[in-house]
Amino acid sequence: MKNLRFVAISLFILGVTGLLSAQEQVHYTGKTLNNPDYHHGQLSPAMGVHNIQVLRANREFPELADGFGWTYNHAPMLVYWNNRFYLEYLSDSVGEHVPPGQTLLVTSPDGENWGKPVVVFPKYKVPDGTTQPGETEVAKNLYAVMHQRMGFYVSDDQRLLVFGYYGICLNPHDGPNDGNGIGRVVREIYKDGSFGPIYFIRYNHGWSEKNTDFPFYTRSKDKGFVKICNQVLADPLQMQQWNEEADRDDPLVPLKDDYKAFCYYHLPNNQVVGLWKHALTAISADGGKTWTRPQRAPGFVNSNAKIWGQRTSDGKYATVYNPSDFRWPLAISVSDDGLDYKNLLLVNGEIPTMRYGGSYKSYGPQYVRGIQERNGQPADGKLWVAYSENKEDIWVSSIPVPVKSVAETPVSDDFSVLPDKKELENWNIYSPVWARVGVELHNGQKCLSLNDKDEFDYAMATRLFPPSEQVKVEFTVEAGQNDRGTLYVELQNEKNTAAMRLVFDSDGALKSKNGYRMKGLMKYQPGQKYTVRIEAQTSNRYFEVFVDDKKVGNGLFFAPVASLQQIVFRTGEVRRYPNVDTPTDQDFDVKQDGKPLPEACYWIGSVKTWN
Repeated sequence: MKNLRFVAISLFILGVTGLLSAQEQVHYTGKTLNNPDYHHGQLSPAMGVHNIQVLRANREFPELADGFGWTYNHAPMLVYWNNRFYLEYLSDSVGEHVPPGQTLLVTSPDGENWGKPVVVFPKYKVPDGTTQPGETEVAKNLYAVMHQRMGFYVSDDQRLLVFGYYGICLNPHDGPNDGNGIGRVVREIYKDGSFGPIYFIRYNHGWSEKNTDFPFYTRSKDKGFVKICNQVLADPLQMQQWNEEADRDDPLVPLKDDYKAFCYYHLPNNQVVGLWKHALTAISADGGKTWTRPQRAPGFVNSNAKIWGQRTSDGKYATVYNPSDFRWPLAISVSDDGLDYKNLLLVNGEIPTMRYGGSYKSYGPQYVRGIQERNGQPADGKLWVAYSENKEDIWVSSIPVPVKSVAETPVSDDFSVLPDKKELENWNIYSPVWARVGVELHNGQKCLSLNDKDEFDYAMATRLFPPSEQVKVEFTVEAGQNDRGTLYVELQNEKNTAAMRLVFDSDGALKSKNGYRMKGLMKYQPGQKYTVRIEAQTSNRYFEVFVDDKKVGNGLFFAPVASLQQIVFRTGEVRRYPNVDTPTDQDFDVKQDGKPLPEACYWIGSVKTWN
């Protein structure tokens, strides 16, 4: 009898808490772990990832950025609708939760070329005299701060709604997502790119049509719009995304505890996997109405940055997140069944200079968000994510599906004959607004181009080849100048460790790294195309360099590696700042004039490898 009672009590406890075994929830069984001493974490790159900067903040010349000169840009959301990408992000003038705030929208036909941001939810004046529970300050000449964990909703009849949230920060330590804000707003984006009126769709306590500036959504004369809003309010999975900003007792939010930045995906059995910050995860068997108790996903490493999960176009699943207590690097892990994640690969391991200081501006590529279920699937079948860099600039990444980390065949890329728009499908690129990587016509031939006019960032293009202990790599290169700019060429292993390096330097010399010194190989001329061949072997760390079939130098690897698997072209030196010991908050601006540098251009005509 006692045993039966024990079993009954145990089953009752399990039913109440909703505990799941590790195998029944999201978990990581891979052996690869991130090393935060490196910006790239020593993670192997996912092959063919394109990292594209959408917005480069500019306080000095706002017209070159968002038109406002605001330097805190964060929390982007993404949707693919009407054959176009729409990206929403929130913006504050200087730092996090420092009024005023507004939300902007930027669009692209292909994810690579983005337009100029436009305001979708403008600054909102908080009524003078407004107070909050637990705070002593009283609002006077205060504006709201934007905060939203849900950006878009595509209806069954393919209409697009965009959402924002007006929060209140009475002081720098007052969060806008404490349930004491004004409320959530919504408007429609029409197919011609114009916007419908702004409405409140959900108020926080103490707010109503009587003391707010926009009407309630039920006032709309568009019955279809009202119907879609009602559908959103009736969907537990949409409401769960509103948890942080909503009233703490909002009956529409299923799980009301302090769980942040919710995203979800469905399993084949129609169960729903939920993910939150800190890699918390839970399962719902009833469409999000009830959940098992969220637990930290076993094996996952993740702190207070967002984690993104989704089903991919090949029927597998992926999570994209910072696998670290720091907000670098950005990585991807893949699962066959949506629960067991087995690998960890690099998406973006770059941290450019944070140009503008501000409160709570963390370093690194962070706060990732992809395209939520029902919000579209790009025709290319890739996994697309948006994120901020240093809470300052906005980026997107496209990740080919299926996700691969190893090149299966030697490289034979002649850009002049590769199919249009397919030239870079096997290349990893890092392409800031002022340091673009792309394919362009040069002297009548298609080339891989790296054009750099950014004082604080660089262009980078990487090509994986089959892991090799002995390899020959040949490429053609032309520099547009030899009195400014630099082009670094490296052979690296699977952990992004450079074994050897060539530099087309700004003094007109081609050099190789020789231990801690640089060794001159030859002079190079602008406008002249060179064929460079590197022959390298890992067993004795030896390499030789040939230019136009003439040997110009040799040397030893400055870092020993067991094998080589990628060639990197980069228009700047390696970055190691910040590091794990860098103070968390940067309270200073870097000296700058906001202008681009004179551009340095490099063209790669072809790349091939063989053993």
